[in-house]
Amino acid sequence: MDLSRTAPPLRGGVVAAQEWRQVSFVHWRIAPEVVAPLLPPGVVPDLFDGSAWVGLIAFRLGDARIGPLPPTSRWGSFTEVNVRLYGVDASGRRGVVFRSLEASSLPAVLAARALFGLPYVWSRTDQRQSSNGWQYASRRRALRPGSLEPRFRLDVSVDETRTVDDELSLFLTARWGLFQERIGRTLWLPNEHEPWVLHPAKVTTLHDELCAAAGIPGIVDAPPDSVLFSPGVDARFGLGSMKGAV
Repeated sequence: MDLSRTAPPLRGGVVAAQEWRQVSFVHWRIAPEVVAPLLPPGVVPDLFDGSAWVGLIAFRLGDARIGPLPPTSRWGSFTEVNVRLYGVDASGRRGVVFRSLEASSLPAVLAARALFGLPYVWSRTDQRQSSNGWQYASRRRALRPGSLEPRFRLDVSVDETRTVDDELSLFLTARWGLFQERIGRTLWLPNEHEPWVLHPAKVTTLHDELCAAAGIPGIVDAPPDSVLFSPGVDARFGLGSMKGAV
């Protein structure tokens, strides 16, 4: 299935919705054989220019809602940081595979884990605007007193006078679904939103322990191969489907 800047229509209506704002995309190339064991059953690495890719994505999630319920700012708005990979299945569907997702809202963490099996982790997260970009931070809540939990700090500078619209940026951002192993099978959860408006960006500060905790050590030791920023989109999710036994 070819990648497209616009999403295919959701079938069966919208089951959840949320805002994604001030989104920073930081990506590295990685060998396909390294990430293949980290993908759900029936999903293989999706490649661009012969490489698989690891994404470290930070943004503000807002006005989350499920089904017909109204959005709530009490638990449905928070800074999120996720580590993600890219996969494709036998049907040609190309989607995101999350290795971890940091969020400061405990109800959101519990709901995402219970409903979809997504690897959300309750963390202290924060996001602030700087003079020329954005700053993000995260620290997982300690499971026991004195334990050392993964930390994250990212500062990016953004050039809002220019936009990026090339094949690589399309590959890294135009993803209309996610794969997640769930109850011994692979879940496909489709989404849609308006096309991304992307600006070039630069990393000015990065301290990351999340990728290593997600099973991808050493990747952040090298400079990123792509850094992008978007003001954001309004995302909607459709009915998921299960396929393939483990």
